[in-house]
Amino acid sequence: MAKQIIPKKHPMPHQDPQVRAKNFDEVALGYTEELAVAEAERCLNCKKPFCKQGCPVSVDIPEFIALVKERKFDEAAKVIKRTNALPAVCGRVCPQEHQCEKFCVVGKKNEPVGIGRLERFVGDYIVNKEEEIEKAEPTGYKVAIVGSGPAGLACAADLARWGHSVTIFEALHTPGGVLMYGIPEFRLPKRIVQKEIENLKKMGVEIETNAIVGQIASLDELFEEEGYDAVFLGTGAGTPYFMNLPGENFNGVYSANEFLTRSNLMKAYCFPECDTPIKVGKKVAVLGGGNVAMDAARTALRLGAEEVYIVYRRSRAELPARLEEIEHAEEEGVKFLFLTNPTRYIGNEEGWLTGLECIKMELGEPDASGRRKPVAIPGSEFVLPVDVTIVAIGQGPNPLITKTTPDLETNKRGNIVADDFGKTSKEGVYAGGDVVTGAATVIKAMGAGRVAAQSIHDYLMAKGPKKN
Repeated sequence: MAKQIIPKKHPMPHQDPQVRAKNFDEVALGYTEELAVAEAERCLNCKKPFCKQGCPVSVDIPEFIALVKERKFDEAAKVIKRTNALPAVCGRVCPQEHQCEKFCVVGKKNEPVGIGRLERFVGDYIVNKEEEIEKAEPTGYKVAIVGSGPAGLACAADLARWGHSVTIFEALHTPGGVLMYGIPEFRLPKRIVQKEIENLKKMGVEIETNAIVGQIASLDELFEEEGYDAVFLGTGAGTPYFMNLPGENFNGVYSANEFLTRSNLMKAYCFPECDTPIKVGKKVAVLGGGNVAMDAARTALRLGAEEVYIVYRRSRAELPARLEEIEHAEEEGVKFLFLTNPTRYIGNEEGWLTGLECIKMELGEPDASGRRKPVAIPGSEFVLPVDVTIVAIGQGPNPLITKTTPDLETNKRGNIVADDFGKTSKEGVYAGGDVVTGAATVIKAMGAGRVAAQSIHDYLMAKGPKKN
């Protein structure tokens, strides 16, 4: 008898929108054990699991889901952890709808299996448990990881597991990279990130914070003076882009990086108990339509803004943010101004922002990205009265390392050039994640970190046993 599939995923429990818009507690509350088992039972355990091809770190999805179905949650965690060092993180922030769930066979006629929700459940189940640390014998080789974001953490996990001595250099005072400074508490609780990092430390990974490679030491010095045998660059994309509009220097104009870092990492939401203040006006405009824009808009609401607008030059259909994030923003009261493009900032004599001049747009012919290009409608200018604007139109790599390493090849955008295996133009130096691709997803950065880890391991092992 054919298995009866429940058409829709089991809904994720959430905080009420009216309540959560005023706090920084996590919005999605996670599956209970019963919900997780029920959702796992929707999986067909296909002979050809296409879902696996959509996972950048190659998690054995059917195997871990089958174990959830049998309530063997510890075993399910071991399966995920074979290839994914951060399941509780990825279960929350991965765009599963464009990756594993996109290929789910159940999704052809019904909603796909909630793979991400199940991964989060398993990650949360084991997050406070003592894990067995499996490590190979020490190889004697030393690897430096620059950056403790998703790419660096994934790379460090594999290299440590294979017996290499790993040190992570992090420029900020807290490890975690974009997981700490970029993604808000209500979407990714920081205790989850720090718990996953503690597990890496138990594997022997050392983390040096407030350590800016390019200032404390150049790449050449890491090799020649510090004795490292290989280096992985996972420095991400933390330099914000601006639109270079007139009035951009008015007080009240933030990059999303600064706004979110002040709130997430520096805990500006609890000022003056914490050191860093943040000005959030009564009316806030956020420029952009990606996940970072949604995070900024929803953070502004929680910090006390009365009205928050997403200003986006294309239509709703072209919004690049995850549907879940768009829906959460709408439920919480964020307003969307589609087919609208800012043209200049307006301020007062004291230098504070008072308004944002915009022009209405219409969609013309498709551009190089395949999306219809927005075209300005003459005479449709109007002023949006706002006292804060947050620019969330993307970010690029920090040039510090590349400026101090002339033999490291970069492209015209300043991204480090690396091949499909993470190898750069400089001997012994590998790179991956946003510093190579430009801003992308957490899981793609982790995938790149794992690929580079394998390349580094092969490179070191080809040298033979380490000679002291």
